[in-house]
Order: sequence, then structure tokens, then C-alpha cells
Amino acid sequence: MKIIKVNELNNDFYKYKEFSGIESVLKIISDIKENGDKSIVEYSKKFGDGNLQNLALTENEIDDAIKSVPEDTIESLKYAISNVKKFAEAQFSLLKDLEVDFNGSKLGHKVIPLEIVGAYVPGGNYPLPSSAIMSTVPAKVAGVKKVIVCSPKIQPVTIAACKLAGVDKIYRIGGVQAIAAMAYGSESIPKVDKIVGPGNKYVTAAKKEVYGVCGIDFLAGPSEIMIIADETANPDFIAADMLAQAEHDLEAESYLVTTSAELAESVAKKIDEFLSSLKTSTIAGVSINNGSIILVENIRQAIDIANRKAPEHLEIAFNNAEQFIDEFTNYGSLFAGNYSAEVFGDYCSGTNHILPTNGISRYTGGLSVFDFVKIQTYQIISKNAAKNHVGPIASKLAEIEGLFAHKLSSDLRVKQD
Repeated sequence: MKIIKVNELNNDFYKYKEFSGIESVLKIISDIKENGDKSIVEYSKKFGDGNLQNLALTENEIDDAIKSVPEDTIESLKYAISNVKKFAEAQFSLLKDLEVDFNGSKLGHKVIPLEIVGAYVPGGNYPLPSSAIMSTVPAKVAGVKKVIVCSPKIQPVTIAACKLAGVDKIYRIGGVQAIAAMAYGSESIPKVDKIVGPGNKYVTAAKKEVYGVCGIDFLAGPSEIMIIADETANPDFIAADMLAQAEHDLEAESYLVTTSAELAESVAKKIDEFLSSLKTSTIAGVSINNGSIILVENIRQAIDIANRKAPEHLEIAFNNAEQFIDEFTNYGSLFAGNYSAEVFGDYCSGTNHILPTNGISRYTGGLSVFDFVKIQTYQIISKNAAKNHVGPIASKLAEIEGLFAHKLSSDLRVKQD
């Protein structure tokens, strides 16, 4: 892995990477919008997801899948679900209905859960029960009435995670066809209010295309980690954490920013050592070279790099790191201290692992219970307030803007006895 100095970084390091692939998904979306289940089945077969007879899993299939999962795995899923649920409940407790009175004008908002949400859970060669948990438990805590999951070649452990999380319906479809089906609905799959969850570049392109027809969480790219460390950090931990992100995807990015040249050399050697026996080295060995080890003069430079880069995962493992948490402003999720491994957030500590990448944590955080509710305002204006307070001001501003029906609407209330 290459080691570079801070002055070798250029603006390309911080640049937003444009998404591609929209053109290739448009026809699929159009066909499913027009033909529903027929096109879903055809594309599922074309892309290797099997010749599907029934898109939804039956209760018997779900029960059989759960029975095939070892009990210790079920207990691990329950532990993860419990922590994610507790954290989501703590977040949700901050959301309250509101009403205030300004001179006879009652203004307020209501916290209203979405009606139906669709979660995309990647499948295929590797099951991702953790993504099922992260994308559905907060929705249930928020009070969403119906939560559905779409996942290709869904495996028993993911089915078990969905059931334990309270998912209402599971569909065995993936890819662009799953996103289109949830956005527009079909004979078998209901149209949802919002689609959440990670996916490959085609799934991401499809989410971008259907946004507006329904809501989405955000457009996430390949996984990222940035670790800021000094000579007090454990090189074994850092190397393992960087490889943990690298094994996700050939395009994943792992960065170490450090004040210690000795630590940099140790981590680089440990990465090579771990790779020699890592079962996922075919992927991790390629993607680890997408990142780099960056030598800085001081922690202040490292903080600036992190805030500009806005990484998905940010680990800080330097002396008294916890005292600097407030100085970091752009990240998907932050892990402070040598023992706060990003992998804990991936699976079971309780925070969500569906996080913004590609610098978009500058304007959004990760998936949470807040993504599954709407804050909707209301007002109750008294006759006195309409006549003597808000009315005259509204009439004046409407006149300035040249919107005379607006002015008429306000004037009629102002002039009423």
C-alpha cells in the first residue's frame, strides 16, 4: 500500500465521484413500470436470479428457513436487533409533536410515520442479514405500517433476520427490477413511499432514477474508511479495519492518516501479512490499493483532511481522541478509541451501518429512525390574528410580489368585522 505525504494530496482526493449507469437501467425501469410482474420475472431470469414462480416468500418458506438457521446464529441476530432497536427508540424519543401560540396563531407540527417502506437487501453469494436489520428495525420503531424487503437469492439467515425484525413481506427479487417494482408497484409488489438500503452501482442508479416517484435514503457508493492515528495506535487493529472495508468491493477505499512514519510502515506490513491468509484477499487485495497511507505533520492537519473528505466511516485512534470528537463535522459514523472497531457498528453495537459515502455526509447523516417519519406542520389562525397580526403583513408582502389574488385572500380577512 502506498505511503504519501500530505502535500501530495490534490483536489481530486476530495472530489465527488459522479454516478454512472443511468442509461442502462432506464429500459428495465420502463418495462417493469409497463408490464409489472411479467418483466420482473424476465429480468430476474436474465440476470441470474432464477426462474421465479412466486415473487413473495410464503410463510411456510419463511418458517422452514428459520428452522435451518443454527440457534447460536438466531441468538446473535436477536442481540443485534435488540441493540439497533434500543438506539432507534432512544432517537425516536427526541421526536415530539409541537404546538405554539403567537398572538392567536396556533402553529404546530405532527410526527407522522410513513405508510409503507421498501428495504433493498443485497444478496447473491454473501448473505447480508445485518443490512436487513439496519434497514427495517428503525422503520418499525418509527411506526411504519408496512415494511417490505426485496433481496435476490435470499438465504435462510437473511430471511430469519427479516422475520425477527418484524418485516411484513419478503420478495426474492433484486437489482434494478426490485427498485422499479417497489417504486411503481406491480401485481405482486406494492408501491412504497420510500426505498432504503445499500446496493451496487445499478441499484444506486435505479434509486436515482425513481427518486420523486418515491423517496430514497441517499445515493451511496462503494464503502469507505478513514482512520486517523498516531504512535499510540495498534497497527494490527488498523490494518484489519482497513482490510475490513477493502473486502466489501473492488472499488472500496481505505485510508490511514497518521503523524507517525513508523506506524505507517507497520500498518503497510501488517496489511500484506493479513492478506496472505485472508479468504477475501481476491477482492481486498485489489481494493486496498484504491486507498493510501497519508503522513501528516500534526493531528490538526488530519482533522482538516477528514472534514474535507467526509468519509463514510471515520475511526480516530490517537492520544486523547475522545476529546476531539466535536472537531469532526463530516462523517457517516465515527468510532473513537482503539477498541471502537468499525465492524461493531456494522453488526451489533446499535448505530446504523447504512451510511453516506462519496462526501455526502457534508449534508446528510446515516439511515436512522428519522428517515421513516414526516414532520408535517399545521396552523390555526384566530379571527383576531388574521385581522390584526398576520393579515396586514401578508397583504403587504403579496402586493410587493405582485400576487394580487394572494393579497385579496388576505385583505378579505383583514377587512372583515
